[in-house]
Amino acid sequence: AMLAGDLGRARPTGRIGLVDGGLFVRTAVVQVVAVALASVALGAALPEDFFEDWGWVTGPAVWMGCAALTARLLEIPLGPALRGAALAGLPSLLAVLIGLHWLGVLLAVIVFAAWCARIGRREVVWT
Repeated sequence: AMLAGDLGRARPTGRIGLVDGGLFVRTAVVQVVAVALASVALGAALPEDFFEDWGWVTGPAVWMGCAALTARLLEIPLGPALRGAALAGLPSLLAVLIGLHWLGVLLAVIVFAAWCARIGRREVVWT
């Protein structure tokens, strides 16, 4: 219960509604960097026609791999994070189908970051 003297001393929590704002930003940054690095590495290593034939497999696989890395680095529970990454890929798929691949990635990053910021980090229990 909040006492009358506590009204002027509200502590910031870093949360925006049900979303941890700091975790949202960290998740988005880590995921963008991971996807960008993977994209550059694959783009340098493989011919362009590989992506025309196999991009529909490699894109989602790289996305999920980057999401797993992001979850691990930020201590977000892996199962829920991967579910969020899969759901975040749906708007991305729509963008790819209409020819706006990188817009789809941006949308997916935003949805994934919001999902992860909603579920939060694992609580570390010291025994």
